[in-house]
This record gives sequence, structure tokens and C-alpha cells, in this order.
Amino acid sequence: MSGESDQTRGSEEALSESGDGIRGAALGSAPVPLSVLDLVTVGAGHTASGAVRTAVDIARTAERRGFHRYWVAEHHSMPGVASSSPAVLLAHLAAHTERIRLGSGGVMLPNHAPLVIAEQFGTLEAMAPGRVDLGLGRAPGTDGATAAALRRTERLHEGALGSPLLERSRELGEDFPQQLAELTRFLDDSFPDGHPYAKIHAVPGPVQATSPGGVQSAHRPPLWLLGSSGFSAQLAGSLGLPFAFAHHFSAANTVPALDLYRASFRPSEVLSEPYALIGVAALAAEEEQEARRQVLTGALSMVRLRTGRPGLVPSPEEAEAYRFNELERGFVDSWLGNVVHGTPDAVRQGLDELAKRTGADELMITANAHGGAARLRSYELIADAYGLPRG
Repeated sequence: MSGESDQTRGSEEALSESGDGIRGAALGSAPVPLSVLDLVTVGAGHTASGAVRTAVDIARTAERRGFHRYWVAEHHSMPGVASSSPAVLLAHLAAHTERIRLGSGGVMLPNHAPLVIAEQFGTLEAMAPGRVDLGLGRAPGTDGATAAALRRTERLHEGALGSPLLERSRELGEDFPQQLAELTRFLDDSFPDGHPYAKIHAVPGPVQATSPGGVQSAHRPPLWLLGSSGFSAQLAGSLGLPFAFAHHFSAANTVPALDLYRASFRPSEVLSEPYALIGVAALAAEEEQEARRQVLTGALSMVRLRTGRPGLVPSPEEAEAYRFNELERGFVDSWLGNVVHGTPDAVRQGLDELAKRTGADELMITANAHGGAARLRSYELIADAYGLPRG
């Protein structure tokens, strides 16, 4: 058998296991499929190299325990977050995993030329056939000054002209629908004859299947839209795409956004009915006090980020010793109120209630803590609480 045949077979097997590449299966007693969102956090006293090693450990643990997918998120100019380059991280993770879906949660589309994203994720699809997701956000994933540094040239939006995607989303305004339409054209290699981009191809990609002697699989990474408000929810629904909502930092908007997504949904070639996951901050420990101690480090990180002082994730000892002022204390109490934390049973109950209240089709858990060991242990404990396979 040729290498190409082996790769094609691997792609078909991966797609068969995950259905359409979008919907997952709930295992054990979990109410919905469980997945992982990793910010590849860097704690005080630790290195980015260590954070990447932890990411590999978490991805392999998630695969072994039956989590459906593992995503990384694009952030910039944040010392405590080492995930500024999702495509690079995903390539590394693909080399260390075999079955779990890998993806971006997400790539911030305004920061990049659509052709570049199509090339990067076409390459990832070649590395891990049938198990790559392309989640897209419309925010820069950073502050305004850093966003300006990322946008080196003016975008050419003519690539989206004439696209059905643009026609269906024009009324929503903004540049994002145009950028999304252009990216989709590159991913599908579907610019019409006479279009300025008709002879430009994202490679690896579908053009290799239509070239003489081509045996390239027609499959390409599924698109997801990410959001923390109603805009992306409505756009995802109108285009019949799966939707991921950032409940972990916009909890008040979760139910309205999901309702809007479902109300806006139009069946497409991708989905016949809505499919929405929500990102959930959750951390389990053997003792409730230890779980509280760990999540406080993430809360202090957010206080510093919101007040213009981003840094490494503080240690539990530093977080416990920090004296929050009244305004900060109010923020921390509100923030921790949206973090499901405690013993494994308490976390399981909290996740069950959240799934029931929101009607989410999938829960994507992010564990924010100072050290990799606490985060890794949390995923194991949650898997145990739901009776997920031990691998």
C-alpha cells in the first residue's frame, strides 16, 4: 500500500469514529460529549517549554480518557498564555496524538490573511487527516495596540465577492463575514472562473485532488464560529455552521446567544440541525479547599489582565497572600461564580446543571490554574466522576 492510501484510510476511519467530524458522543454518564480548551498557560516560576509539554500531556490524557476534542486559543501579548500560534501548537500535538480531534478555539480571522489560514489548516489536515477543526473568532484576541501591530497591511476583501456565504450574511455588516467567505472559498478551492483569485489555490488542499494523478481526499477541516455575544451566533446560524460560545468569560450572554443561534439556524450541507458547544471553566480536586486555592490563581490573573497588568499565572501562595481591594473582590467573586470547581462530585453536578440549563450539545472544559499537575489531575478526576474509559 502507498503512503497516500494509508493516509486516506486513516482519514476515513477518523471521520467514521466522529460521524460528520462535528458531533461527538457522550461517554460514561456524561450528559453530552466532553472536550478540552487549553490556553497553554505559563505559571510563575515555569517556562513556555514546560507549558507546551503540559499541553501534550493534557492532549494525550484527554485522548486516552475519551474527551472528544482538544482546542487551543489564539492570544497575543499575554505572558501567562503561550498559545499565540495555534497552527504551530496543533502540528506539535498532532505528532503526539492519534485519535482525538484537534483544533483552534480559535484562530482570530481579522489577524490573518484568509489564504494563510487555509494553507496552515490544509497542512494540519495533511498531518492529522480527518481530525482537525478550524474554529474562528472575530476579535483580535488582544488589546488594541497589539491588534494594530498584527494588522500590517490593508485586507483585500474582493475575494469574497459573489460568494453565497456573503449574500446570506451581508445584512449583518462588519468585515468578518467577507473574510469568512473568502476563507471558505480558499478551503473549498471554489472561486468561480474569471474571479481575481480563481487561479490561486490553498495548498495542501482540494486542487491536488483535481490535478492530473491527484488522489487527495476531498475532506477539509470543518469550520466553527466562536463568539461571546450575539453577532457570531446569528452568523453561524444563518450559515448552518456549528457554534462555540465562550461561557467561561461571558456567562450572562450564554443562553441568549444560544437561543439566537438556534432561532437563526438554516440547514446546510454541513449541518441539518444546530450544534453548539460552550466553553466552561472547571477545575476539580480531591478537596474543595484545594480546588478553591487553585482557581483563585486564575482569578488573580484576570484581575491583573483587566487592569492592564498581564503577567504569568501566580502561584496559589501568591494568590492567597494577595490583598484584593473592594472593587477587585467584587470582580473575583463574580468570576469565581462562573467557574465550576470543587470535589469531583461537585464539579460533575455543576456541569450536569449547566448542560441542562443551556441545552449545549457539548461542554468544552478549560482548567485554569498555576501548575500543569493541578490541571492534568483535574481532567482525570472529571473523567473518573463520569466513568469515562481509562484507555
